[in-house]
Amino acid sequence: MSQYWSAVVHGLTPYVPGEQPKLPDLVKLNTNENPYGPSPKALQAIAAETSDHLRLYPDPNGDSLKLAVAAHYGVTTQQVFVGNGSDEVLAHVFLALLKHDEPILFPDITYSFYPVYCGLYGVEYREVPLDADFAINPDDYHGPNGGVIFPNPNAPTGRLLPLDAVAAIARHNPDRVVVVDEAYIDFGGDSAIRLIDQHPNLLVTQTLSKSRSLAGLRVGFAVGHPDLIDALERVKNSFNSYPLDRLALAGATAAMNDNAHFEHTRQAVIATRERLEAGLAQLGFAVLPSAANFVFARHPQHDAAQLAAALRERAIIVRHFKHPRIDQFLRITVGTEQQTDVLLAALAEILAA
Repeated sequence: MSQYWSAVVHGLTPYVPGEQPKLPDLVKLNTNENPYGPSPKALQAIAAETSDHLRLYPDPNGDSLKLAVAAHYGVTTQQVFVGNGSDEVLAHVFLALLKHDEPILFPDITYSFYPVYCGLYGVEYREVPLDADFAINPDDYHGPNGGVIFPNPNAPTGRLLPLDAVAAIARHNPDRVVVVDEAYIDFGGDSAIRLIDQHPNLLVTQTLSKSRSLAGLRVGFAVGHPDLIDALERVKNSFNSYPLDRLALAGATAAMNDNAHFEHTRQAVIATRERLEAGLAQLGFAVLPSAANFVFARHPQHDAAQLAAALRERAIIVRHFKHPRIDQFLRITVGTEQQTDVLLAALAEILAA
């Protein structure tokens, strides 16, 4: 701490990202990165942009990317906002749309950046407990509130809320914004973007870090009613008019336009997830149904922290959360087929010891 810190900084509890260890021959299954590379067309577009053009500012509106997102989802560019990763998009959402007089609602087990944003912007919140099966109950999100936000599929559980349940939450909160954080939607669900024309209070955020394999590029977007998008643009242009650089805009636009690569890699992840779920079940794990590129599993006879430590000794990294209700679960990213073989073999060896 320092005497020069503001009162805001003194009161913050920052988000802790998944570690990025520098270990040889690491099987890295802790941060939900896509095991397959980005679109070759995206890489070509990025390379083509590394020219004398870098002396010039990028397009502050990100028009090429907005066009690509709009075309992919069948919306207008006035319904699209783009930013430096979905985390920055969400940060703008909290300030522009969720900072009101009443507490916002989000699940008690969810993306741990949400309470961090609340602390940063002075947003009151109330955590809504998941049910006994770690699912979101839409009925719990009725009544007075300052807005609603939840991931779908939820993180770190991976559980999916059907679109009719999402629509019900939006319908029961007509005077408040409902934000659906769809970082993992492409691995097993239908996007709520199809609902935005019926629900002007509904905003959907997505990222290119997962299903488009561009975590290192930092690109995210939101889709919703033009009035919601205008609020985000006002905050963005009061903070940083150029959140996406030329390389990010070029690569992200090309990735959004390469549907063949997108479909091939996401289907590969889905297939491997199903094999991973089956393999874990054979080893005695209880695995929550997942619609994401990770699984959430526990073993009834083995402590999760000890399992994570034993895997680390074998250069396999998974995520363990030291939070009530989920401290006996491991979140395991879906890797390649080879990485899955290595993980399952290591777990079989650990459990047999």
